[in-house]
Amino acid sequence: MKKPGKGKRKKKIGYNYLGMMGIAVIALVLLGSLMLQTKTLQSRLDYYDSKTSDLEKSIENEKDRTKEIDAEKEYMKTDEYVEEAAREKLGLVKDNEIVFQEEK
Repeated sequence: MKKPGKGKRKKKIGYNYLGMMGIAVIALVLLGSLMLQTKTLQSRLDYYDSKTSDLEKSIENEKDRTKEIDAEKEYMKTDEYVEEAAREKLGLVKDNEIVFQEEK
């Protein structure tokens, strides 16, 4: 005769293995989704880092351009600039200079 307690014990052990396998599958699915989210967030971070570096370069270029404009403004306040502008725009010359013009 079979012992009745032994058969029930096998069923419980089988259910335990099945339950553990289910938990393992769920854990693997959650781990996979976390890895996917990590990759997505890392790609976003890389994108925003590149945008940040582009903006920083743009700010540096703007600062350089501002310095150039300020230097040009200071130059425009000098007598040297006034003389140069008069020569170019009005065609003025000094007393001891000879002007050569192209034939048109």
